[in-house]
Amino acid sequence: MKKELAKRRPNYRLSYSRGGFVTFKLPENESLEKRLAINTSTLRLVFARSCVHSLGSVLKKDALAPDGSFDARLAAERVWRLAQTEFGPDSQSAREAQRAGRTPEKIARIHVFERDKFNVGVRGFEPGLTPAAYAVHRAVYEAAPEEFLAQFGPNADRLDAPGEPGEICLDVAVVEEDEWRVGMHRVSDVHSRYPGGLFPLELPTDAASRAFLKFEEGLRWADFPIGVGSRCVDVGSAPGGGSQALLARGAEVLGVDPAEMDPRVLANPNFTHLRGKVSQLKRKLFRKSRWFITDMNVAPKYTLDALEELVARDDIAARGLLFTLKFFEWNLADNIPEYISRIKSWGFNHVKARQLQFNRQEIMIAALKKPFVR
Repeated sequence: MKKELAKRRPNYRLSYSRGGFVTFKLPENESLEKRLAINTSTLRLVFARSCVHSLGSVLKKDALAPDGSFDARLAAERVWRLAQTEFGPDSQSAREAQRAGRTPEKIARIHVFERDKFNVGVRGFEPGLTPAAYAVHRAVYEAAPEEFLAQFGPNADRLDAPGEPGEICLDVAVVEEDEWRVGMHRVSDVHSRYPGGLFPLELPTDAASRAFLKFEEGLRWADFPIGVGSRCVDVGSAPGGGSQALLARGAEVLGVDPAEMDPRVLANPNFTHLRGKVSQLKRKLFRKSRWFITDMNVAPKYTLDALEELVARDDIAARGLLFTLKFFEWNLADNIPEYISRIKSWGFNHVKARQLQFNRQEIMIAALKKPFVR
């Protein structure tokens, strides 16, 4: 992520770094309006799950109880003092807005999240909202001054309630139990609706594999119009977690894999197992398919080769792709621009990449032809 930002924003200077949490200094002190325009969609960073503009920090020394321990109630009060500097009625931003005849910006809800303390999969770790995040959210919400409470949006008392597009969220990143970093962002894309970009997803008890989580998150992020009757292909489908995410939307799925599928997937009347490799199957089997997904445990080149052979053909009208690229070595991430250029050469004019919440040493690619002509 540091390398990526150095390329995209060379005037940002690294300031502070912990595992799962990084801060940068911007080149100048810009207006609140400009800072709120700096969000995930404008930065388009692959490896940053959440982008927030800093308001300051709450450290142990700022919230000491009489016995010397960290007092969450005092910390929550400091959070609001920091918020007052930009969003209070006497703040410079509020005065400037009033002079310009504009309504001052307001905070609609509070986002609290813990930094990832492990890589995804280490010790069984999966990113998500934690009990500590809920506890800090409750403390901050209950400490909110009246003028802020009156401005909150619907369900602001619930940490897991999604923000609405355009809303401003007050962010509290819990770096350590006694170290909070406070910031703000405007909701601009689907991930920024949730604290720390964390979807409230859990692996269903009947899921065939963890791939269900990847593609459930990926489908929400990509915002593909896949629904009842959509014709999809899952390349390398076994045991079937990705196919289940499609089937849950009512799609008709062709699963391509020489390996066995989970019986629960096979039992779905909208699923057809094509047992074999894509290269061994007749192309006419895929002519009615419009959406293609894959999560193959191979190097990026082989995934792209397999997809190109399948979708970069005149007789197959692919509308969209959603797939993972595995980075067995992290230096493969340097090639992301080349990967995207290659995918665009197949006729997909909307291509984006992101390391999702449930991705491990990999990224997800979403590619779309828009407008789509059959």
